Amino acid sequence: MNVLYFAWLRAKVGMGEERVVPPAEVVTTGQLVEWLKARSDGHAQALADLKVVRVAVNQDYVGWDHPIKPGDEIAFFPPVTGG
Repeated sequence: MNVLYFAWLRAKVGMGEERVVPPAEVVTTGQLVEWLKARSDGHAQALADLKVVRVAVNQDYVGWDHPIKPGDEIAFFPPVTGG
């Protein structure tokens, strides 16, 4: 799956995009976050407080219990405000 990071998440992780193959038991966005946090200190810092992180799967906003599958595009970003 393709994982995208935007804004300050990108800076903390140290990249804007990565291809990952999580274990078969990782089947929700929340489980993916927990798995990603173990990959590096940058991932752990970026995804430490999910109250300030939003997630989209295949360009649709979803919650932390949303199912994921190989081939999905997962995007993490801070809350977006209009102006």
